[in-house]
Amino acid sequence: MRPNSRFLSAWVCALILVSCRQNTLPEPLPGRWSKEKAKEWYAAQPWPVGCVYMPSYAGTSVEIWGKDYFKPDVVDHELGMAEDLGFNAIRLFLCDLVWQNDPEGFMERLEETVRLADQHGMRILMTFFTNGGTIKNPYLEPQPEAVPGVHNSVWMASPGMDVVNNPERWPIIEQYLKTVLTRYRDDPRILAWCLYNEPENTKGFDTLPFLEAVFRWAREVNPSQPLTAPMWAMPDSRSYNRPISEFVCANSDVISFHSYEAYKKCRRFVRYARQFKRPVLCSEWMARSRGSDYFSILPLFKKYKIGCFSYGLVNGKQQCHYPWNPTEDGKPVPFTEEPEVWFHDLFRPDGTPYDPEEIAFIKHSLL
Repeated sequence: MRPNSRFLSAWVCALILVSCRQNTLPEPLPGRWSKEKAKEWYAAQPWPVGCVYMPSYAGTSVEIWGKDYFKPDVVDHELGMAEDLGFNAIRLFLCDLVWQNDPEGFMERLEETVRLADQHGMRILMTFFTNGGTIKNPYLEPQPEAVPGVHNSVWMASPGMDVVNNPERWPIIEQYLKTVLTRYRDDPRILAWCLYNEPENTKGFDTLPFLEAVFRWAREVNPSQPLTAPMWAMPDSRSYNRPISEFVCANSDVISFHSYEAYKKCRRFVRYARQFKRPVLCSEWMARSRGSDYFSILPLFKKYKIGCFSYGLVNGKQQCHYPWNPTEDGKPVPFTEEPEVWFHDLFRPDGTPYDPEEIAFIKHSLL
């Protein structure tokens, strides 16, 4: 008699999940919040719902924070659009390179952004580092032009491959992280700290030693807000990096993950994340053409009070209305036509909704 393949698959997945429960994780660094403290903190929060906010004029983190690019009037206007939706949180990527070259100016612009977010009822999930992006070593001037037809074509890693892979260059990064954390360590306008975006996305980066150092530096500051770094793959995925994923699960005060999958796969990730018995944030989601949309996924997050940040607000230089491009010889193949179904983002550059029904659904869900 042949075994039922569906049952066998579910059984194998169950074994994988059990093998990765918290009691099998490595010992955390000193200072990690207890489950009780994390739950008490989250119980005092309104359900965090918002977006990964990239100003429409910016394609890189240098363009978010650099003095020649920063446009507070645009940020003010766009965060007003997020407020009108009912959002109460945004996720922001920072930029160590701008701080290194203009620390006073960077901190002034950061404070202006935090002030504007607070003015519009937004708390911030601050994100320090990421390996992602087509440009593995960031630079200041001039910033690249977007490649027509290519999704997120000019995003830069931070602090970059050459820094992550060279511990001799870490002291300035430690100083940067501790400067920002110390300034905002007790600031109620900050929701939480995402120390490293998608650390499992290595691609030539020797990530784990740097990741461990980043968490250690942050614990030395000991902010009153929780620390986290997101998982991006389940244990049975080919993208899963066990040492890195286990480290972030063992050291995050609140568990976070990313999912651009349709309902069933996203629900499975939610269940996996919740097994650690800590508050859960989905710090990136929404890819309409993959079935990750507001109509199906937001009710799931609402049911379990999963804090959630859909990718994008106003379509702009990142061109994230395009889906992830197919590749040829390792390079993205540009799309020649606008997508009928947008991948990310909620509003067109002129401020009109991509999908008015979607906007109405968001507003109704967040009443």
